[in-house]
Amino acid sequence: MPLNRIERILAFVVATVAGISIIAIVAIFIGRASNADFTGGVWPTVAVLPGIGLPLALIGLIVFLIVTAVRRSRLARDGGE
Repeated sequence: MPLNRIERILAFVVATVAGISIIAIVAIFIGRASNADFTGGVWPTVAVLPGIGLPLALIGLIVFLIVTAVRRSRLARDGGE
């Protein structure tokens, strides 16, 4: 069953936000291992990004599941047209 445009965009946004957050977590691990200075540069942003991105990805995933469930129930009710 193909996804409609809203579902594709929502899935892409969720995957992108979650992916960037995971990359930020990996960057923090690498930075800590190399004794980087986390007080300046882009490190404060990288440190905050997973705390904002992962909850947003979770909310987006829940919205995606709701939108998909509503679409499927409408298709089942209308006879699959």
